[in-house]
Amino acid sequence: MAAYIRSMISLVSIERNVFLHSRGSGVIVETKRYARGLRRKPVRVLFPENEADKVVKPRPQPAGRDVHREKGQKVKAAIKHPEEEFVKARSNVQATTKHAHVTGTKDQIDGLPFERAFAGDKRLGKLVSITRSRTFREHQGKILLEGRRLICDALNAGANPHMVFFSTADRLRELPLDKLKRATLVKVKFEDIKIWSDVVAPQGVIAIFARPDPLRLNFGNKGDSVPFSLICDNIRDPGNLGTMLRCAAAAGCHDVLLTKGCVDAWEPKVLRAAMGAHFRLPIYQSLSWDDMEKHLPKSVTVHVADSSCGADRSEEIKDLQVNVSHKTLKAGDYGWVSTRSNRNNVRYEESDSDADSDCEEGAQSLPTVDSKLYHESWAQSPTALVIGGETHGLSVDALQLAEKTSGHRLFIPVAPDMDSLNSAMAASILLFEGRKQLLKLT
Repeated sequence: MAAYIRSMISLVSIERNVFLHSRGSGVIVETKRYARGLRRKPVRVLFPENEADKVVKPRPQPAGRDVHREKGQKVKAAIKHPEEEFVKARSNVQATTKHAHVTGTKDQIDGLPFERAFAGDKRLGKLVSITRSRTFREHQGKILLEGRRLICDALNAGANPHMVFFSTADRLRELPLDKLKRATLVKVKFEDIKIWSDVVAPQGVIAIFARPDPLRLNFGNKGDSVPFSLICDNIRDPGNLGTMLRCAAAAGCHDVLLTKGCVDAWEPKVLRAAMGAHFRLPIYQSLSWDDMEKHLPKSVTVHVADSSCGADRSEEIKDLQVNVSHKTLKAGDYGWVSTRSNRNNVRYEESDSDADSDCEEGAQSLPTVDSKLYHESWAQSPTALVIGGETHGLSVDALQLAEKTSGHRLFIPVAPDMDSLNSAMAASILLFEGRKQLLKLT
């Protein structure tokens, strides 16, 4: 085969020279034939040139290596080590991001420097993820606020911003820029904010703040407040707690006290439902009932909201008095959503625990708190109102505090077919009724 190919190349060369030198007949013919030999070594290709007997050699190739084989080896090497390529790409992204952080400070909006988030910048997603954890918020002392109104309320109250992510310069200009001088401003794509936002229509601005201290915030409605405190007893629904905070701020309450077991007041759902109430009145969280009295004035009267009392349930009271010794009464029976009848005459609770086995007949003394309709006179001095959760209701500690301060169980009459109101709705009715009664005294 090799001998045959050599003979063919020689024949082509002879024919080419014959045609080029046949000038006697007046005809000059130049062939344009290409010949390529298949050898184990690199191929030598003959190209036609203007001048006769001139052969142009191709660019020399490395000895003993085929071009196609070399390309195949490169492809195999790229497939064989994808980790190395990924590490190189990641290092390039990090180097670009680091360079962008340094050069990005040159960008300014109304004299305020900001950074641009480039590809690979995961600060937004990382901070949003960790600030949604209650453990992180409590241990690290950071909260997440989203939206122009909520961020403006926090800045006006004196909260300390750490980082602000915004999509456009116009979104950032909607905030008080003079209060963002110490914060790190990062411009990101709106698509990134939309991915990490909890709302359907994000506004394009997310901020990370230090967890505010109620004693250091500047509340603007102190002059319109009344000596009225709201105590939330084991409220676990974020929407209900946020609505209660909003109603307390609208009614001019002095402060809000949250017992242990309540949902975190700085949870994103609570923040959205409260509509800025966190920055209009002090909110104290995770208080025990022993600490509760420290936040209340000495002359306070504590009232509890209870739907299981009223003068129109005399028949149910008689039935209860007959069978009360055969029923187990719990603290939840005193809650706002309780559908059972009046507990005015109930003074003990049976218990199956071994700790109470030595008590007389297994009975435990319960507080006695008189009931009163919500529109009657009950807010005649510094007042506190306890609202229980819809699942567990009022705790025994709340009833004990009401009994200790000569308070009442407040009742809102509803239609016979309805068991009770939502706890947030009941709180709004009682808060504004209490505000009206307190304003009459002044």
